Amino acid sequence: MYIDALGKFSDEQALTATAVSTNVIDTGVDGNLGVGEAMAVVVSLDVESDDTTDDETYQAILQSSVDEAFTSPIALSSIDIPKGSAAGSKFVLPVPADSRGSIYYRVSYVLAGTTPTVTVTSFLIPQSMVQNNYVYPHGYSIS
Repeated sequence: MYIDALGKFSDEQALTATAVSTNVIDTGVDGNLGVGEAMAVVVSLDVESDDTTDDETYQAILQSSVDEAFTSPIALSSIDIPKGSAAGSKFVLPVPADSRGSIYYRVSYVLAGTTPTVTVTSFLIPQSMVQNNYVYPHGYSIS
């Protein structure tokens, strides 16, 4: 399966604290991503989430906004990522059927605890392709 570069929120983004995705999807207009074929955001772990202390937590939140600065972001869906999740694990955030009024989309990663660490890649794809999507470790060639 191909992943469109314009649909990537994060590409091997290393996180040690709460942050937002390096990329924002700009639909250019009132972009209701939920109309038509159901869409989803896949968050895959490139490096496993740290679990050295009991207080670490990880969460991914799909956000939208009417302005690029995300002055008042709207949380569309979220998922908790279990600490100690292995590299290659993937988590799916559904795009709600009605996200009218938003033009910009991003993923917010909320990390808490003593030493949270994780590296993620996240991207937008049709929900029908999620089950066929396999995340390979980086640095390997498939021939």
